[in-house]
Amino acid sequence: MNVAILDTTIEIDETLIAESPAEIRAQIREYERGERRSFDLHIDIPEGVTGDVMTAMLEIPYGETRSYGDLATDLETIPVAVGGACARNPVPLIVPCHRVVGSDGGLRGYSAADGVATKRRLLDLEARERGTEPVQTRFPAER
Repeated sequence: MNVAILDTTIEIDETLIAESPAEIRAQIREYERGERRSFDLHIDIPEGVTGDVMTAMLEIPYGETRSYGDLATDLETIPVAVGGACARNPVPLIVPCHRVVGSDGGLRGYSAADGVATKRRLLDLEARERGTEPVQTRFPAER
């Protein structure tokens, strides 16, 4: 299913979520309005590295980031494996892969529409709703 948020569209595999598409959309609208900081949805997490990374991403607090290296260290793997798992995340936004950044703060990619521009908008939304400064990240070309 495609969901509209922040002037873009994000594709979400709703077959992995127990709740109805209407409930998924309602929670995403609440998130976009700043009324929700986490999703109350039951997700079928796959096994293996992708599932391990998805579980770790669910632990990243709203408005914060972790690096690919941080997650790799926690999961006893390598940053490239974490990046690959982020790219395979079938439920972006709901499992917040936008909160994973490069060790230098660079935005390395985002599998949803408009890529890193969407990732930046999601991070900025969370910072604004938390009442904090935007997370200091940059696009790789800004080094």
